Amino acid sequence: MTRKLLHHRTEGPASAPALLLGPSLGTSYALWDAVAPELSITHRVVRWDLPGHGGSAPDLIHAGATVGDLAELVLELADSLGIERFAYAGVSLGGAVGLHLAVHRPERLESLAVICSSAHFNGARPWEERAEQVRREGLDRLVESADARWFTPGFTVPRLVQDHRDADPEAYAACCDALAAFDVRDRLGEILVRTLLVAGRQDPATPPAHLREIADAVPGAALVELPHASHLAPAQCPEAVLTALRTHLGGGARRGMAVRREVLGDAYVDRAQARQTPFTARFQDFISRYAWGEVWTDPTLSRREHSMITLTALVAHGHYDELAMHVRAARRSGLTPEEIGAVLLQTAVYCGVPAANSAFATAQRVLAEEETEKEAGDGPG
Repeated sequence: MTRKLLHHRTEGPASAPALLLGPSLGTSYALWDAVAPELSITHRVVRWDLPGHGGSAPDLIHAGATVGDLAELVLELADSLGIERFAYAGVSLGGAVGLHLAVHRPERLESLAVICSSAHFNGARPWEERAEQVRREGLDRLVESADARWFTPGFTVPRLVQDHRDADPEAYAACCDALAAFDVRDRLGEILVRTLLVAGRQDPATPPAHLREIADAVPGAALVELPHASHLAPAQCPEAVLTALRTHLGGGARRGMAVRREVLGDAYVDRAQARQTPFTARFQDFISRYAWGEVWTDPTLSRREHSMITLTALVAHGHYDELAMHVRAARRSGLTPEEIGAVLLQTAVYCGVPAANSAFATAQRVLAEEETEKEAGDGPG
């Protein structure tokens, strides 16, 4: 019998790096409505619902549940989507799931962002009392205080308040059981994955001190405090959360620079960096982030195939200086002179003989320079 999965929504290119987004207790994946679409430009974003919340079945969780149980449900969801490693960001209970994964299943995480959450939630007693209340009375009384617990005065998100009202009481209580039992303070020093902490300065549920405690214990962790945010920061201050996450996830620029160096060589990239000015800096970042960090890292095509397509496009537009650079890059990517010649011959058919003629001349010069450099390197020391 097939096990039920957490209800979820997937956005963004299937070939992009995966990013899983976890919700807070009482909410659904709508918590990320103002953030997820922007993140999906560069990531395969998967946001999920807690059991008994949104579209997730209540019977995915039972009394006495732990955060570890929720983490296993998240891993089952990732496995079902063919996602082996992923970046993770979570709010409150969703953040606790991320901390559990970082401690117990670090091999699955590329990075971690813990938002308005904690390594412990003020001891077991308050959550045991809340679970008992919900099992006895339902959620109506808690829903009345949702805005005060979640947002600064005068702010609300009706959709999220409705999610709270619609949550299954028993599943909600089981999530309270998980929060009651959660405490990883003594394991924080073991977390080695790149970690971001985001605190809402006006958050009564998990005040900034809780996030500072994690930041102080996790090696290399970064901490951002949002002055005008309460507990559900992605809903109240989406732009600020988005900026923090983009910077944290901006492995695109770092990854892109690494690929750029692999393909074009250190000498070329060093020269380009040396020529960079404040006027061109944003353009250089754009190239590293999108051309090299997104397109050239897309695993749908091999590095060799990326090179062949690039050669063709450069011939088609007559960019022969760039072509010379990418002939060298193609050799670095493993293309033989014969394969480069075959690519250029095909451009004669589809880009025109004059364009191919110029391309052959450029490529021949580069290959001759390569041969001369090789002979010089093989000569007497």
